[in-house]
Amino acid sequence: MMEDKMTEIASLGEFGLIDRLTDGIELANQSSLKGMGDDAAVLEYHDTEVLVTTDLLLEGVHFDLTYVPLKHLGYKSAVVNFSDVYAMNGTPRQITVSLGISKRFTVEHIEALYSGIRHACEIYGVDLVGGDTTSSRQGLVISVTCIGDAPKDKIVYRDGAKDTDLICVSGDLGAAYMGLQLLEREKIASVGQKDFIPKFEGKEYLIERQLKPEARKDIIAELDRAGIKPTAMMDISDGLSSELLHICKQSHTGCRIYEDRIPIDYQTAVMAEELGMNLVTAALNGGEDYELLFTVPLHDHEKVSKLPGVKVIGHITKESLGCAMITRDNTEIELKAQGWNPLAQE
Repeated sequence: MMEDKMTEIASLGEFGLIDRLTDGIELANQSSLKGMGDDAAVLEYHDTEVLVTTDLLLEGVHFDLTYVPLKHLGYKSAVVNFSDVYAMNGTPRQITVSLGISKRFTVEHIEALYSGIRHACEIYGVDLVGGDTTSSRQGLVISVTCIGDAPKDKIVYRDGAKDTDLICVSGDLGAAYMGLQLLEREKIASVGQKDFIPKFEGKEYLIERQLKPEARKDIIAELDRAGIKPTAMMDISDGLSSELLHICKQSHTGCRIYEDRIPIDYQTAVMAEELGMNLVTAALNGGEDYELLFTVPLHDHEKVSKLPGVKVIGHITKESLGCAMITRDNTEIELKAQGWNPLAQE
């Protein structure tokens, strides 16, 4: 973290800190009638459904400040919430951010965190309308709530997949997980070395996917332009296998996906080989890709196949057939939820 002259948070107080962090914020959405400055924000929505999602991030559980810059952490904290709203086929409009801050953090540290949050809001057109700060005895705690909207007939849930629907994913999978493995490897290698230089050359994409993910606003726009409404959709935060099993369970279906159709970036493949890890396992279970997993009716095959950045990886089946992946040698392997479990005890 920073080493220049620092300002103790206590010297500003809660409201002084909030004023400093939120100075100059301008509202971008018509639904944001009143943002910072009162006891509550005031929002107004006309003829649309309101979507609300929230995430809690704990230092030592969800992020490691040894290698995660505070600005990147702020950006990621906001974007992962935007991703949840896009996964409902909606548009994020406002966020609130609440922080638990331990004594080792200064005003400048929190300003760096907020600069990332504000940058994400600017890029995605989202208003920062409120939040809270308090002291923490457990390091840094970040809670973000995102409010969005969508026309009632546009919202996509997890339970709408039907037999013969196509299973699609955006982007590529496993890169964020490999980025995390790389960061952890270099963290271990740096122990006891004063002028350590991490070996990230040629693997910058993996680092960016882990530290600065993007929500797939562009894919939602492409689907809309193509006249495609997914029958079910989720973002891939906990791993492809876990998310696909969620859709199948809630839709009362089975599925078949094909190993050779799972999109994987070249850097991900190289890193997996370097670490001696199974590439497909990383893609299925790694998580934090924040790509979109969705199903579309079979009659949309031609349209969805033309979308840039989207790949058809399988199809939905009857529930009685279960959930499986077809390997390159035509063997069926049962899909299991082996991704991130937020309640697992270390």
